[in-house]
Amino acid sequence: MSGLLDILVHNIAPIFLVAGAGFILGRTSRPDVSSISRLTFYVLSPALVFHTLLSTTLSADELGRLVIFSLTAILVSGLLAWALARALALSQALTSAFLLVNLFVNGGNYGLSVNQLAFGEAAVARASIYYVCSTVLVYTVGVYLATRGHADPRQAFVNALKVPALYAVLLAVTANLLGWRLPQPLDMAVRLLAQAAVPLMLLVLGLQLARTSRIERPGTVAAASILRLASGPLIGLTLAAALGLTGLARQAAVVEASMPPAVITTILALEYGVEPGFITSTVFVATLLSPISVTAVLALLKQ
Repeated sequence: MSGLLDILVHNIAPIFLVAGAGFILGRTSRPDVSSISRLTFYVLSPALVFHTLLSTTLSADELGRLVIFSLTAILVSGLLAWALARALALSQALTSAFLLVNLFVNGGNYGLSVNQLAFGEAAVARASIYYVCSTVLVYTVGVYLATRGHADPRQAFVNALKVPALYAVLLAVTANLLGWRLPQPLDMAVRLLAQAAVPLMLLVLGLQLARTSRIERPGTVAAASILRLASGPLIGLTLAAALGLTGLARQAAVVEASMPPAVITTILALEYGVEPGFITSTVFVATLLSPISVTAVLALLKQ
């Protein structure tokens, strides 16, 4: 019990304290969340991914296993969510929403922060692979689901090309392979942006959660939240063992797979009108419940 309490206090509480500050600010001042979110998505997050990958060299084998892990974990999560949605006889729109909150996790604001606090910068580099894979799929498969199967495939491809963290990964891997080093002023600038990324991402998480006013469809929200928080760790641990992931790669990958739903799903829901109340409620509830499951996952991974 003391071990679990120690993890909760040192690895989880700091995250929710910072996010809580953002939540209070969001409820009292109503700042422009979209502008701050764009800043983290287009500037700070790519800088964090680039800096951590450039500082920690990943072998081609480890990189490949992490990509396979990420894509397979997302696929299996989707299959489980689809099966449960069918069992609950959900409507087409609600099924799409149910899939969205189970397919895509908060691997950026929340997952990278947990990995940094629990396992350090080297774990963040490995967790970034899951984050990038998930983000690319959000803007392709996620948009397709949100538009109920009527998205233009060409537009989905264009959406994927707009994910800046993808280019950060490609540049960092290329730089490592060719032995490139950034000029000192540019390196320091990237480092400063990377250091600012996690705190601001957590504030954004709190700001976005502050938008939730009430819980809609509580029964379905409970089912989606429990499925996401319970299946994520099981899928992660099983895949990590199957793919032979060990050490930091295993820890980072399983933590990412165990995260609650991504806040970006609420943006898709509002943009395309696919059950925004349900999705926002699920993100809120699952995020509030996640310290219980994430603390247990960290305790297991630290053994």
